[in-house]
Order: sequence, then C-alpha cells, then structure tokens
Amino acid sequence: MVDADQRRDEIASAVWRVIRRDGLERASVREVAREAGLSTGSLRHYFSSQPELLVFTMRSVMERIERRVAAVHQPDDALQAAKLVLAELLPLDDERQAENEVWMAFTSRALVDPQLGSLRDEAYDRMREACVLWVGRLCGDAGEDVREVEAERLFAVLDGLAVHAAIRPERATPARLRAALDHHLDQVTSSCR
Repeated sequence: MVDADQRRDEIASAVWRVIRRDGLERASVREVAREAGLSTGSLRHYFSSQPELLVFTMRSVMERIERRVAAVHQPDDALQAAKLVLAELLPLDDERQAENEVWMAFTSRALVDPQLGSLRDEAYDRMREACVLWVGRLCGDAGEDVREVEAERLFAVLDGLAVHAAIRPERATPARLRAALDHHLDQVTSSCR
C-alpha cells in the first residue's frame, strides 16, 4: 500500500512534468492523472480540484527549496556561507532548473489566481527576509539605510538571475549564474566596509 504523502509527492512530480512539457494550462486533473498513471477518480482521492492540486504543487516547490537550503553546511566565514546558501536558490542543476521553470509558470498564474497569489507572496516575503538576513550578516556595522538598499539589490539579483535562467538557459549557464552571484556578494561586502 502506498503512503498518502508519498502518493501526493508522486502526483506533484507528475504536475511538474506536465507543466514543463505542456504548460500550466494543460495541468488538468485528467492530464495529471494520466501522467501519474492513475485514474481521475484515484487522483481526486488526494486532490479534489485542480486549484487544490496546484496549491499543493506550488507549496512543494517552496518546501523542497527550504529543505535544500537548511541542509547546506555553512562555513564560519559569512561571505563564503552566503555564497553557498544563496546559490541553492539558483537553477544550477537539472533539479533546480525544473523547480525554476515550474515556479515561473506558477508565478504567472498567480497574477489571476488568489490562492497561488497568496503563496507567491509568502515565498516573496521569505526570499526577501533571507536577503535581509544575509546582508545583515555581511554588513552588520553598516547603517540601516545601506543594509536595506543592499538587501533589495541582492533580492533583485537573485530574482533576475532566476528569470534569465528560465528564459535563456543556454546563456544563463550555471557557471555564469554562480559568477554573477559571487561577484555581487563580493561587492556587497566591499560596499559595507
């Protein structure tokens, strides 16, 4: 017998595959059930509607990222720790590229879907808080105005790099993404001295 949480995760993976292959608009209960190898009735046992399925899947993206970030071993040096942790937010491998593509699809849909909009805002707030936290670690003695501006810049860099990787992955290679992030964090550290 399959564990209910495991089945939900398998269904979320099927949603990802459908979204990446056919787009979010094609991620209907019927299509996801077919992709997961389930009947529509079986899928409805876990998710009664497409909105419920999409909310679960969007939240699963957020949780995967949080687990990955929490697992990073952080060195004592704040700059090196920031580079390692914040790199986990960028699509530097196939798994993170898939997350990024799915997240971008959800972000677009969130403009017209209040439930997804609420989750998008929650993720936005968490990401911004992370930027504030890391800039605080890198620029602890700088004034609040400097830290606030640097946190916004860091957030814009991370978000922009993710968008570039979704739109032009052949140009926004993992090496370029990492180099841009590392360079930006070096600048943040220098500007706070």
